[in-house]
Amino acid sequence: MTHTVKLRSNPSAEKRRPGVFWILAGISLPIWSLMVRYRFTPSSKLPKTGPFILAPNHYSEIDPIAMGAAVWHLGRLPRFMAKASLFKIPVFGWLLKIAGQIPVEREGAVRGGDSKKNPIGAAVQLIERESAIIVYPEGTLTRDPDLWPMRGKSGAIRLALESGVPLIPVAHWGTQELMPRYAKRIRPFPRKTIEVSVGEPLDLSRFEGRTLDQKTISEATNLLMDAITALLADLRGEEPPAERWNPSKHQQSETGRF
Repeated sequence: MTHTVKLRSNPSAEKRRPGVFWILAGISLPIWSLMVRYRFTPSSKLPKTGPFILAPNHYSEIDPIAMGAAVWHLGRLPRFMAKASLFKIPVFGWLLKIAGQIPVEREGAVRGGDSKKNPIGAAVQLIERESAIIVYPEGTLTRDPDLWPMRGKSGAIRLALESGVPLIPVAHWGTQELMPRYAKRIRPFPRKTIEVSVGEPLDLSRFEGRTLDQKTISEATNLLMDAITALLADLRGEEPPAERWNPSKHQQSETGRF
C-alpha cells in the first residue's frame, strides 16, 4: 500500500486570480472539510501552468466534488465536461456556467458556438484558456462489483491525441465511504479520508503519426486504464482483477444505473 501524506501545493496564478471559484470555494470547502480529509501520495502534483487533461477513476456520484476539491488543494482550478442537462437545473446550472464548466450533449456535442460543437472543440477552448479539465474515461460509474476501473471509453484519449494536451492519470479511494455507489444520501460523519494518487503524464509518443482508428484508440485507452488501475491498486494495497470489467459481457448497460 502506498504511503500518503497531507499535502497542499502552492496555488497557481489562475487560482490566485479573483473569480467565481473564490466565492464557491469559500462557501463550500469549509463545509466539505468537515466531512472529508485528503491524503496524497508524496509524488502527487499537477502542472503549475498550461492546460492538461486529468483522468480519474469513477465509482461514486460524489466523485466530481471530491476530485474538484482535490485539484483545488493541488493548486489548480478544476473544470469538467458535464452533461448538458445539469446546466438546466436552476441556480446549479448557472453556477456551472459562470465557473467555466463545459456542457456536453449526450451524443457528444458541446453546446455553444458552431465551431465548438464537439469535445475536441471544447479542448481547444481549454487550451486557449490554459485550463485543466477533468474527464472520466469510464464515462459513468464503474460496474465492477469491487469498484475497480472498468473498460474505458475513448473520450479522454481522443482529446489528448487530437489536441496534444498532456493526459494525467489519477486514482482516488475513499469516496465510497462518504457516498456509496448509487446511494441517495451521503454519510458525512465520522469524517472520511480520501486518498489521492496523481500519476505522471501518460507517454503517448508511440501513437504519434498513427491514424486514429479504432485499433489505435483502443490500445491507447487500455494504456490509460492500466495506469489508473495501477495507481488505485497501490492506494488500496490490493491486486486488481486479471481482466478489466466489461459491462457488455455481463449484459449490463454502459449508461445510467445497472
